[in-house]
Amino acid sequence: MEFNIGESLLKLCTDSGIYGLLQDPKSLIMIGIACLLLYLAIVKKFEPLLLMPIAFGMLLTNLPFAGMYHEEIFAGGHVHWDLMGGADPAITPGLLDFLYLGVKLGIYPCLIFLGVGAMTDFGPLIANPKSMLMGAAAQLGIFIVFIICNALPYFNAQEAASIGIIGGADGPTAIYLTGKLAPHLLGPIAVAAYSYMALVPVIQPPIMRLLTTKKEREIVMEQLRPVTKKEKIIFPIAVTIIVSLLLPSAAPLVGCLMLGNLFKESGVADRLCKTVQNELMNIVTIFLGTTVGATATASTFLSWQTIIIIIVGVAAFACGTAGGVIVAKIMNKVTGGKINPLIGSAGVSAVPMAARVSQVEGQKANPKNFLLMHAMGPNVAGVIGSALAAGMLLSMFG
Repeated sequence: MEFNIGESLLKLCTDSGIYGLLQDPKSLIMIGIACLLLYLAIVKKFEPLLLMPIAFGMLLTNLPFAGMYHEEIFAGGHVHWDLMGGADPAITPGLLDFLYLGVKLGIYPCLIFLGVGAMTDFGPLIANPKSMLMGAAAQLGIFIVFIICNALPYFNAQEAASIGIIGGADGPTAIYLTGKLAPHLLGPIAVAAYSYMALVPVIQPPIMRLLTTKKEREIVMEQLRPVTKKEKIIFPIAVTIIVSLLLPSAAPLVGCLMLGNLFKESGVADRLCKTVQNELMNIVTIFLGTTVGATATASTFLSWQTIIIIIVGVAAFACGTAGGVIVAKIMNKVTGGKINPLIGSAGVSAVPMAARVSQVEGQKANPKNFLLMHAMGPNVAGVIGSALAAGMLLSMFG
């Protein structure tokens, strides 16, 4: 075969990423956004454990000709297994195509919930079951934003449901539901969800102070009753059975959450508990974040839909916070002033960040206030609540 140096150099140039950027400048914009998110994760510490892999996955997928992720394989919300097998010679599946199957098939979010369950103490919720009402009320943002987005001409019902779930302040649940209903919006929704979760200490306090009086914020709550080991073991088993019978579509998330918690509370599976808390959780977090970021290609991310998602994401968080506080205020009236309404804001499932915000705001009003354990009740209830909301939306629109 005769060697032609001119043709070889030309091919080298046209195969380079620089040539690809000149052909499609949008990729350069996405690379810039990815670098910005990396800055926020590393320097500003905005949810770095997930925002960093998400941002780097976004960087990888927008490098021209790298071929690590192909939207065609997952077009239409389905896995085109023939393309994965090389049916189209123009498409060679890349590393992120294979890893993304864990998101598409709903594996990674469930494994994340397994780890979350192993790190969660449901004792405050068991000691004060009424806090479940605050956790449920804090899911208000999910349904308000769903109604708003569904009324807009830019989204269908499946997309609106996926955007609404941002209000649950639960990243894995948002990824799970979006992966099922609107996978093409996975990148923008994941970025919005985790960015706003990192901003919970900024978003929530003004809303909490607006909806409560200084006298309400000063309320000191009674110490919670001790919870027995038997109660903590029975709880995850009972919740799994009840939820699965009432809402089978929520069983994968809730079941994994409760299995992880059972590992923790049983006291007979320390090795399994430590594994899901550490090694498994860390590995899955890397795979989940990187592959979710890979879906944020220029064609899907740079659109009006993304801008709207970023805007309504704040509204979802705000409405969820307000819903929890308002129900807590009602409960305060019913109980004769025994409940500090600040703990209602912890009903969003950003564990334990939202509970800490309640604690900080409570101590600002009254230095003798200690609301952390009381706020953990609605906080862990919010984890269950967001999973139930996702299961409900999946049943309705899946």
